[in-house]
Amino acid sequence: MKPCVGDVVHYQAYGTPAGEFKSVPRAAIIAGVADAEKGTCDLVVLNPQGLFFNRCEYSEAPKPGCWSWPRRES
Repeated sequence: MKPCVGDVVHYQAYGTPAGEFKSVPRAAIIAGVADAEKGTCDLVVLNPQGLFFNRCEYSEAPKPGCWSWPRRES
């Protein structure tokens, strides 16, 4: 699947180095596609503390600092 503006994806937050806060998935919306082939997208990440804007790479498996497609259950 190629990313498209408006798609809802997961952004994997970094967490903290000492582990006080774990790396967790956050809901995000693709606001722009920089490189569809590489999966580089501009995201609006929805955090409990507010919005976060960042350009991120795609990762098939959840990886801190990257986005991935949400798991689909049938």
